[in-house]
Amino acid sequence: MQFQQLQYFVAVAETRHFTRAADLVHVAQPSLSQQIKALERELGADLFLRARGNITLTDAGEALLPLARRILADADTARHEVQELAQLRSGRVRLGATPSLCTGLLPDVLRAFHDRYPGVRLLIEEGGSHDLVRELARGALDLALVVLPLPTPSPALTTVELLREDLVVVSSPDASRPGRGRRTVRVSDLEGERLVMFRHGYDLRELTVAACRAEGFEPDFAVEGGEMDAVLGFVRAGLGVAVVPRMVAARSGRGLRVTPLARPGLHRTIALAHRSDVAPPRAARELQRMLLER
Repeated sequence: MQFQQLQYFVAVAETRHFTRAADLVHVAQPSLSQQIKALERELGADLFLRARGNITLTDAGEALLPLARRILADADTARHEVQELAQLRSGRVRLGATPSLCTGLLPDVLRAFHDRYPGVRLLIEEGGSHDLVRELARGALDLALVVLPLPTPSPALTTVELLREDLVVVSSPDASRPGRGRRTVRVSDLEGERLVMFRHGYDLRELTVAACRAEGFEPDFAVEGGEMDAVLGFVRAGLGVAVVPRMVAARSGRGLRVTPLARPGLHRTIALAHRSDVAPPRAARELQRMLLER
């Protein structure tokens, strides 16, 4: 009994027509008929009652049909699983993330992923949540780390909350401590401070500006328009203070003073997003698992 014969048998059983079945499996009708006859000889029983314009299953055919379908389905599953495993030996993962997450969260996780799957290429795209959502929607990314709530909620995306991160104030050790030297500062203490501010479209910019306005004042920018590395460099140089994620501050090394925000403080929620209508590739799903279990 050959696998191909079972495919032909199921095609005839479902179409009840030899010519249409041959078209369905892309083979010449005489070849299909010969293989069906060979299968019947192998099994020692007729599988079809052949009458002009009317093809029906015999009792033997009725008994074989669910078994043949199961065999074909199992073979398809086996093929799929092997291909999925092969993707973990090669292939790629296209991951989008905000710059602050590339600095704070990703290095350790990506190192662990690369150690386990060295053949998988990691393609990282930095951007704000708005840009990353757009790239996900058009299929340019497999996964994206975004800040919730999304700028434009989309039913086409599935998001899973990953972590809730505190924000802190960073300043130069050579400058006076923000908040009149206290160990913690309130958002209201930033009034009168010169802020080093991120570019437009940066999630942290919108969050910080909104928090200042909620306290009744407009933030005063010393420098604005930078990415994360530039902002931290300007703070080290003493140009002003900045509000950044705690993980970024912890990884930023020497040259920065870190001051927590007093309760309730400021926080941001990070989520892992992917398209709802397309399952991520196996390698991307494995990276997703590692991020969720980190």
